[in-house]
Amino acid sequence: MIVHLKWSNRMKKHKKNKKTINKTTILFIILDLLAIGGFVMMYGPWNKVRNFYVNTAMKTKDHQYLAKVFYNDKTIQKIMNSNYFIEIKEKVKLDDVVIDTSPKSSYDNKYDEEILTRDGNNNDYKIINIKVGISKGYLIAIYDPTKVSLIRAKNFNIGRYGEQVTAMCNRYNASVCINGGGFEDFGTGSDIPLGYVIDDGEIVWPANNWDTNRGNLIGFNSEGKLLLLAEATGTEALEAGMMDGLEFGPFLIVNGKPIEIVGDPWGKSPRVAIGQRKDGVVLFLVIDGENYIDGASLQDVVDVFTKYGAYNAANLDGGHSTSLAINGVLYNNPPAIAKRQGGRYVVTGFGLLK
Repeated sequence: MIVHLKWSNRMKKHKKNKKTINKTTILFIILDLLAIGGFVMMYGPWNKVRNFYVNTAMKTKDHQYLAKVFYNDKTIQKIMNSNYFIEIKEKVKLDDVVIDTSPKSSYDNKYDEEILTRDGNNNDYKIINIKVGISKGYLIAIYDPTKVSLIRAKNFNIGRYGEQVTAMCNRYNASVCINGGGFEDFGTGSDIPLGYVIDDGEIVWPANNWDTNRGNLIGFNSEGKLLLLAEATGTEALEAGMMDGLEFGPFLIVNGKPIEIVGDPWGKSPRVAIGQRKDGVVLFLVIDGENYIDGASLQDVVDVFTKYGAYNAANLDGGHSTSLAINGVLYNNPPAIAKRQGGRYVVTGFGLLK
C-alpha cells in the first residue's frame, strides 16, 4: 500500500512537471514567433511599415528610442529623408473667398450639404463626427468667420505652464476652441510660445526681432478670411492685414492646391488643423489618437479637408496638445497623459466667440 502511494505521488508530480514544461515551451514558442514577426516587419521588404514606424517614433519627443531599438542613426536618417513634403509658398488669394455661409437650395455633393445644413437651431457651428482609419475625429463648421479669434494663455514667459484650452475657452467666453501653436516643451509644457503670436493687430510675442524672425503665420484678417503667410516676419503679417495669428505649419492647402507629400513624413499622430472654404465657412479639425499608436497622417488631414471643400488650410500643434473644447468642456479624447489632466497646458489656439 505504501509503495502504491509513493508511486501515485511520483506520477502526479511527473504530470505536474510535464504541464509546467509544456506551458513554458508554449510561452517560448509564442515569444519566438513574436520576435521573428517583429524582425520580419522591421527588416523585411515592407517599406511602408518601416516608414510609418520610424517617422511616427522620431516625430515624438519621448519615444524616439522605439526607432533606435531596431535601426542605427544612419538608417533612421535615410528613412526620414525618403519621406517628405514640399511646402507651399504661394500667396493666398483672398479675393477668391466670398463669404456666404447661408444654406443653399441645392448642393454639389453630400459633403457640401453636410457642412451647410445647420444642426437644429444652432446657427453658429455644427459638429460633424468623422472617422480617419480607426481614429475618431471631429470637424466643426463655423458659420461666421468674423467671430473666430485667437485665444491665448494669460501670460507668456513667467515660468508657468500655459493654460488649458478649456480654461481659455471659458475666459474668452467662446463656444468652440482648439489649441494652436507650439511652445517650449519642458515635459509638462510651458508658457513660452514658439514663433509669432499676433493678438488684435498687435505682435505680443516675441517682444523684439519683428523684422528679422521669419516663420509660417496662420491667422485671420478683419473680414474673417484665413491668411497663410509663408516665411513672413511679424511686420509683414501686420502689413498683410493679419489681426489674429500664430506660427505653425505646414500649410496643407493653398488656393485649393494640396501640399505635395512623398511617403509618410510625420507618421500617424493626434492632429489639429484649421481651414476655410471659398464660401467663408471656417473648419476646425481635431483627430484623436492614443499615445501615437493611431491618429492621422498629414495626408489623412489633407484628404478630409479636400472632401469638405477647404480652399486654404494649415496644420496646427497636435500630439498630446490635441484639444477641442465645446462650451468650456473638453470634448475630444486626447492621449492618456493629457486626458488625465483634462487637456494639456498650451499657449495659444483659436476660438469661436459667442
